[in-house]
Amino acid sequence: MLRNYFQVAFRSLFKNPVSTFVNTAGLVIGMTAFILIIQYVRFELSYDNFHENGDRIYRIQQDRYNKGVITTQWAAGCAAVGQALFENFPEVKNFTRFQKFEGVFSYGDINFREENIFIADTSFFKIFSFSLKEGDKNTILKNSMEMVLSESSAKKYFGDENPIGKSLRFNGGPELMITGVFMDVPVNSHLKPDIFVSWETLVQFQGPGVNTAWQWDAFFNYILLNPHTNYKEFEAKIPAFVDKEIGQDLERWNAGVVYHLQPLKTIHLHSDYMFEAEVNGNARSVFALLIVAIFLVTIAWINYINISTSRSLERARETGLRKVAGASRNQLIIRFLLETFIVNLLAVFLAFLLVQLFSNSFNSLFSEKLDFTLHTNAGFWGVILSIFLTGALISGIYPAFVLSSFKPSTVFKGPQELKVGGMGMRRILVIIQFSLSFLMISGTLVVFKQISYMQQYDLGVNINHTAVLRGPSVNDSTYAETFNAFKAELLRNSNIDMITASTAVPGRQPLWNAGGIRLLSQGEDETNQYRIIGIDFNFVDFYGLSILEGRNFSKEFGRNSETVMFNENAIRLIGFEDFATAMNQQIFFWGDTFSIVGIVKNYHQEGLKVNQEPLIFRFFENTNNYYSVRVNPDNIQQALNFIEAQWRTFFPRNPYEYFFLEDYFNEQYKNELQFGKVLNLFALLAIIIACLGLFGLSSYTTEQRTREIGIRKVMGSSVMNSFLLLTRFFMIQVLISIPVGLGIGYIIMSGWLKNFAYRIEIGWWFFVVPVFLLATITIITVSSHIIRTARINPAVSLRYE
Repeated sequence: MLRNYFQVAFRSLFKNPVSTFVNTAGLVIGMTAFILIIQYVRFELSYDNFHENGDRIYRIQQDRYNKGVITTQWAAGCAAVGQALFENFPEVKNFTRFQKFEGVFSYGDINFREENIFIADTSFFKIFSFSLKEGDKNTILKNSMEMVLSESSAKKYFGDENPIGKSLRFNGGPELMITGVFMDVPVNSHLKPDIFVSWETLVQFQGPGVNTAWQWDAFFNYILLNPHTNYKEFEAKIPAFVDKEIGQDLERWNAGVVYHLQPLKTIHLHSDYMFEAEVNGNARSVFALLIVAIFLVTIAWINYINISTSRSLERARETGLRKVAGASRNQLIIRFLLETFIVNLLAVFLAFLLVQLFSNSFNSLFSEKLDFTLHTNAGFWGVILSIFLTGALISGIYPAFVLSSFKPSTVFKGPQELKVGGMGMRRILVIIQFSLSFLMISGTLVVFKQISYMQQYDLGVNINHTAVLRGPSVNDSTYAETFNAFKAELLRNSNIDMITASTAVPGRQPLWNAGGIRLLSQGEDETNQYRIIGIDFNFVDFYGLSILEGRNFSKEFGRNSETVMFNENAIRLIGFEDFATAMNQQIFFWGDTFSIVGIVKNYHQEGLKVNQEPLIFRFFENTNNYYSVRVNPDNIQQALNFIEAQWRTFFPRNPYEYFFLEDYFNEQYKNELQFGKVLNLFALLAIIIACLGLFGLSSYTTEQRTREIGIRKVMGSSVMNSFLLLTRFFMIQVLISIPVGLGIGYIIMSGWLKNFAYRIEIGWWFFVVPVFLLATITIITVSSHIIRTARINPAVSLRYE
């Protein structure tokens, strides 16, 4: 019996190759997209899952207040808080703290700039499950001037040699001895250290006060709670403790601080604070892609249901004959379900092959290399089995019940349109399909418009044709002389227009965040926090900034190191609305006094996701953080070659590294750009799947109305009238789905746009473009069948059964 079922099912599939192809192709595309997206979602949700005690590890996140208003929200906080909680609360089993920084390490003539250096204490490897290849986690990083390398870092400096006991020189100064090697950190970790330096090294240079510093920020603190500790209940105890420890100081400055506990496994997708260890993911984007995956496979299943039920006329006689021959309804349901299972099984198999084939291409859309080792992942096979069974049941159960319900007494009377549950259900499914398509097209359109808006927005700062060099790590008194000679040599080249040195460049929030700043005439309770950028004489002109009041730093005036410039937001924050009255006012800045000599027009130091910050500019003539170089766009490579040659002459012990500022600035939109690319891809796939369904459905719809068209032509109807008649069915579904799809899309995308401080307004294009696009695609897709049917000679069409 089962063998007969398979024979009949395969015979039916091969009898209708167009229908089989359309159904299978739609399912294959939908399932391929679904599996690829699920792999990405699984990767994003797997962050930090490899830590043995991950469910008990929490990061201490810090909110700073001034006058009752949040001024900064830090992923990192003060140095003291982790140790203080460990020493005073039994709920805390252990703690670790570290500071992230960068610098140049050297071994002989080998030099590399390292950007993921962690100064960490001995408990780091006890709390986190980073595997040591060499060294003992109980003693490692215990002593001053010790360091630990990752496997890949060790190979960079030493090749196949054993690095233990050897030393690397830091920034041309002290040497640190290597006492351990750890396995490279998995890509799905929100912490990605390459080198560890012992905490005692920091204590040696900064003094033991760093251990108990409550007002020194930029330190990451993680705690390991004891089992069965409710972290929310414990978090509620922290404010009273902090108030006891530093409450008087905070009250004197009219300031406040609140510490929150962040579960380790939520950080990657749900944290976006100042000084994150890396650029994190976005839970909304991940959830949106998961919804897209469900939409795609749902559209494919709808196609199958629509085409299967639209073939009801063709299958009606077959069903009637089988019932007359003695087949029961249950047997017919099993046969139709088996047919669906075969199609879905074929689709899953082909989807698996396509995933293997296109996984690298899909991977290229993301900055991290995703794990596509499908055959070794039990979860993947669970997804495959689930999508197969779900797809087979959803797409097969309704057509099976519809097709098995025909009565022999009515089947042999002639062709008929399915009534209850037939045309009505197909219309509902087509409307759902169009609604999902509208939703995806409109979402793609909003993302594209927002990204274009951010990239074309007038930032108030000129970042074009700018190559930025990472400044050298220097540890001697000759740096200023060397830098000036280097700069003079570069300016001799006709392809280089201008150079400026600064502690920060547009594209990121300045790392120097200073509180306690006030006018000399103000009290300690009137201080505020500002972002500080150190600049030279050329910075304002180089970046095209506007001076609204006062002047720039200038050699003509001298004593520039005793003066500062504010931007508009900063001058208003300190208390001036009339810019002229702020000139030559003196401010208190960490024990020193400075005079305000200029006010700079607000510009976007960061991207449009955040509001413009209050900035203070201090004069640092020879800073070594960043060198910005304006190059001739017609001879970029020649300019870069010349810069590299001079760099190796003047700074031979430092790696030559540069980036283009436009690319650096746009990195802030990495998540949005990735999301836009992926959404564009899958919106296109959704349209392709929908077109396949429309192609198959229009084929059967026009076939069923062939005689009607012949009669209308005999009565004088034109080909155009017949075309409009047949397209009306599909266009009505498009019109009905507009308010559903675009209404939901408007709500979702309005919420997404709230992530941006500067954003587009959803206008007429949101409603017109998707409708025009989908209506055009619909007409093009169904027109071939409709025009061919409309042009059939009535003498032929009237004989059609």
